Amino acid sequence: MSFEAAVHAQAIEIDRLALEMCAKAGSGHPTSAMSLGHIVTILMFHTMRWSPEVPDYPTSDRLVLSEGHAVPIVYAAAAKLGVMVGKDPERRRELTLKDLDGLREWSSELDGHPNPMEGFPFFDAATGSLGQGLSVAAGVAEAARLDQSDRRVFCIVGDGEAREGQVTEALDYIIDRKLNTVLPIFNCNGYGQADRVSGQQGPDSIAARLSAMGYNVRSINGHEPAQIKSAFDAFLSLGANDKPMAVVATTVKGWGAPSLQGNGWHGKPAAGEALKRALAELDERRVELTSALTNTDAFTIEPPAEYQAPDRAYADIPTLTQMMKSLDMGTLLHTGRLATRKAYGLALKALGKCNPGVVVLDADVSNSTFAETFGKDPALAARFLECKIAEQNMVSVGVGLSAGDKVPFCSSFAKFITRAYDQIEMAINSGANLKIVGSHAGITLASDGPSQMGLPDVAWFRAFTTMRDHRGNPGCYVLQPADAFAAYALTGVMADYQGVCYMRTLRPDTEFIYSDDQVFNLGGFEVLTEGRDIVICAAGAMVHEANKAVQLLDNAGVSATLVDLYSLPFDTDKLLDLVNSNGGYVLSVEDNYGGGIGAAIADALTGSGDGFTLEQMHVTRIPKSARTPEELLKHCGLSAEQICERAMKVLPV
Repeated sequence: MSFEAAVHAQAIEIDRLALEMCAKAGSGHPTSAMSLGHIVTILMFHTMRWSPEVPDYPTSDRLVLSEGHAVPIVYAAAAKLGVMVGKDPERRRELTLKDLDGLREWSSELDGHPNPMEGFPFFDAATGSLGQGLSVAAGVAEAARLDQSDRRVFCIVGDGEAREGQVTEALDYIIDRKLNTVLPIFNCNGYGQADRVSGQQGPDSIAARLSAMGYNVRSINGHEPAQIKSAFDAFLSLGANDKPMAVVATTVKGWGAPSLQGNGWHGKPAAGEALKRALAELDERRVELTSALTNTDAFTIEPPAEYQAPDRAYADIPTLTQMMKSLDMGTLLHTGRLATRKAYGLALKALGKCNPGVVVLDADVSNSTFAETFGKDPALAARFLECKIAEQNMVSVGVGLSAGDKVPFCSSFAKFITRAYDQIEMAINSGANLKIVGSHAGITLASDGPSQMGLPDVAWFRAFTTMRDHRGNPGCYVLQPADAFAAYALTGVMADYQGVCYMRTLRPDTEFIYSDDQVFNLGGFEVLTEGRDIVICAAGAMVHEANKAVQLLDNAGVSATLVDLYSLPFDTDKLLDLVNSNGGYVLSVEDNYGGGIGAAIADALTGSGDGFTLEQMHVTRIPKSARTPEELLKHCGLSAEQICERAMKVLPV
């Protein structure tokens, strides 16, 4: 049998399986899957260098399905190939055709959209929130480049999702970084969910746009095996200095089954007579395009290159004091003040020297976040990735780097991190080892005003502290260092932890509270003063203001306990003991909108069943510019004097 006939036969077979598994599940997107039958067949049975026995082998070529709802076609191909599945790498088993009947079941590895954490390690990241996959593919390619691996990364992007701005961010990034080991494949089947896609996402428009951006574009019929193979072969033959390539494939949604084509079949499995008719139509296409059924014998899968694990013996990082002295910053050290964002930059530089897996990404503000401290070091520059003003792409590139066994730190203003909330949630779903740092957080930014201030960030990230990830850990740790020593140490703690962390840093210089000897832990907090009347819990900049308030309270005869609640979640039992020893009176102080540490404390207290009185202080209005942080703190009701006044009101007369 010819290669073309074998491809047609295999594509029709996995199209049939996609139809049947969605029918069994009662949900899914079989027509989108059928538009990719030929492309997926040639990728998985022929073009990609990979091993079905070890689908996540470090040097394997990768397939990122940004068009995640079309995943049944990949599951069907994987079942035909006997791809190993399972959450535990030591207890994986071959995927069988019978397993396809369990699509979308609670106990199945075959989730409704791609997710490696559910036991399908062929994929590197959770996709399905459209527009993110190409950025992930770029991150996987960046990790391979750092490892000097020639693995290729194929990414299938839907025509409808191509309208998402992040797709443009990723396309720009790939050109900027000359990542010609990534192949974007645009599946132009002409339909979205509700109707036809815009003409702006038609194959001719996409091809013209890609060409204008600098891509070598191949426009093909996505159901013609010879054209698909020719395009993929051209990609495989690219030299190191060739410009990136992209494929624009015109396809048919519901290919092979005319009764399922056109509008109205997106996310709607065929059932009953409709299913019988569609299967019969596929059988007719099989007879028309092949002389007989075929197995995969006509295909050969080239295995991946042998992998040698890197040396994991990392050196200990120096202390902040040692680091500053080594960089002739001793005079600054003696001032007793340093911004937490600057300490973060120093920690990155120290980590980069000791841990070759650390990679730093920034979004055109590295001279403000101080990520540039890492990037300007010639020995580390190759591991600094400037993503420009494209925060969504930056985070998803970080997810891809994590899949490539790197430790990515993504930095921007805390305010701008909010643009990537969806991408961060998908990173958590993916089990990514992602570190996010939001600088210029809270209202102490002052003069730049609210358009530059991170204010709802703590509440949003705190939501992930209330759930557990696939490893059984909090979905995210939220860290708010109060001084440079804390920021430096917590950056190192983040690097050692396997999972997602978010750390806020501040623009102004802040006084030192701690020293090199202080130990910080995820889930920990520090008791700075011990009293008997009330517990004041603060974090970040507000620790300093609360400390002033403690002195004012002491002058008024009130003994306050001050807690630096630098981590969410925190040790609940330990905090409850403190509250109970202070009469059950608690005041929380934070420089962001509500729903942050005050809400976390409220949850802990209500869950205990003990009696308590909690007062929450946070930003309750839209702030504006002010000349100094002190002026804005007073404007928002968070000055030391106002904290003292509120604490006095909490206590009984």
